[in-house]
Amino acid sequence: MITRTAPWKNALSNLVRDPTELLGHLGLSSAELEPLLDKGSRFGLRVPHAFLDRIERGNPDDPLLRQILPLAIEEEAIAGFSQNPVGDIQASQGAGILHKYQGRVLLTVTGACPIHCRYCFRRHFPYAESNPGSDDWQVAIDYLREDRSIHELILSGGDPLMLEHAKLVALTDKLKEIQHLRRLRIHTRMPVVIPERVDGALIEWLQQLPLKPIMVIHANHPAEIDSAVEQGLGRLHEAGVTLLNQAVLLRGVNDDVVTQCRLNERLFEAHTLPYYLHMLDRVAGAAHFEVGEEHARAIMRGMQERLPGYLVPRLVREVAGAPNKLPQCG
Repeated sequence: MITRTAPWKNALSNLVRDPTELLGHLGLSSAELEPLLDKGSRFGLRVPHAFLDRIERGNPDDPLLRQILPLAIEEEAIAGFSQNPVGDIQASQGAGILHKYQGRVLLTVTGACPIHCRYCFRRHFPYAESNPGSDDWQVAIDYLREDRSIHELILSGGDPLMLEHAKLVALTDKLKEIQHLRRLRIHTRMPVVIPERVDGALIEWLQQLPLKPIMVIHANHPAEIDSAVEQGLGRLHEAGVTLLNQAVLLRGVNDDVVTQCRLNERLFEAHTLPYYLHMLDRVAGAAHFEVGEEHARAIMRGMQERLPGYLVPRLVREVAGAPNKLPQCG
């Protein structure tokens, strides 16, 4: 009997990891751009072809390219930027458990991602010491069971949809016994960067969950949502999954009113509501993406003038130790 590999796994086995190869694929000048690259980054290049194919060839300023191109400037030490910008380490309860906010707990189930976004706030996170293996999920299950104030479990990472189907099922089967849990929230970039991940097995798992499923995807620019992404999000919507998007406000990527309006309208066409627009988490290596607060508020005012309220995300900043995301607009 021949066992076929799922298409999304094939996509993961063919990632672009070399910056010079990336430039060649996009028809960009190596002579001009290679001196700017960081080829030895500990947080190396990692991008699927499905995402790469949405980048405009020959355009070194393409907003999707800017999100994934490793630059030497990332190695510069900038005051106010740290390896633990949002207090994840302080919030850790061990075994992948992060408990920051009342009523909900986050579980980092893997450190792996299908794509390395250069602004990632967990690019320095100690996954090896913090993540549970599949054999250690019982620690997290016991933690959830003992705290009856927890009503929502958030699966994060890395990207939780990097896990094998059997591991996802094994984890969520253990949640059936926890009566006070009501919702399962999944934070993932997979439906955007590898839309093949939305396959029959994933849909079946989501439909059989003992909890209400919510999926928070991550798209920063309208060009990220092509027809394949829209089709995958449509399947999730039809399966009864609540779809939300969180974006990060990034200089040179989406820091203007027109782009933000196009993004949020495109999301709605793909059955997804804008949720959060994050101010940049001040992680070491990402200072070149920062947008000032006044400019961010001006963008929000522009969106409020042009869009219906349900298409305007909340501008927020995450601050270590705060009881919730902090609104940045009145």
